[in-house]
Amino acid sequence: MSVGSDSITGMTDLDDLLQRIATRAASDNKDLPDPVDDARIAEAERQLGITLHPLLARLYREVADGGFGPDYRLLPLLGPGSSVVGEYLTRREASVGAEHPEWPEGVVPILTWGCAMDAGVDCLSEDGQVLLFEPNPYRGGSWERCWFLDSPGLEAWLETWLAGTGWFEEGAYDRGDLVEPQPWDQAASRLYSGA
Repeated sequence: MSVGSDSITGMTDLDDLLQRIATRAASDNKDLPDPVDDARIAEAERQLGITLHPLLARLYREVADGGFGPDYRLLPLLGPGSSVVGEYLTRREASVGAEHPEWPEGVVPILTWGCAMDAGVDCLSEDGQVLLFEPNPYRGGSWERCWFLDSPGLEAWLETWLAGTGWFEEGAYDRGDLVEPQPWDQAASRLYSGA
């Protein structure tokens, strides 16, 4: 059995990622909210009716209660006004029993991009797929064409933000290596499975 450097230092790749995110978050926002505690995570999960993706929970527990990340920054987990829990419950309530549900079960909105576009983490996927909800393609009927896969996992999405290489970065469309969100192939099945 070989001993890797992670076992020597005790730091995992995720620990390193969270440390880099915390450093960037503190640099970007001098009024960063305090992180949440385990009781707050448990309360959010109780209200959501789902378990947060483990990396998403760690972000809120170890970095801050929102206020960091790309563009408009992550929403707070709970609380008055716009929050992860509040946005999810509102969108799910409008979707349950609807002929054409808009928001799939298990996808928690984490930030707004403006113009009614949102980023969400699929807490039901192992890697925490990051999805883009972009309502402009909606022309009546199903909302499936409004859902895009932004990143196959939350970890990769966060690395893109840290590297400044996301589609959402200023000047991104001038680069030749831009990877744009693609239609989410699970949209139809997920929209109607929890409706």
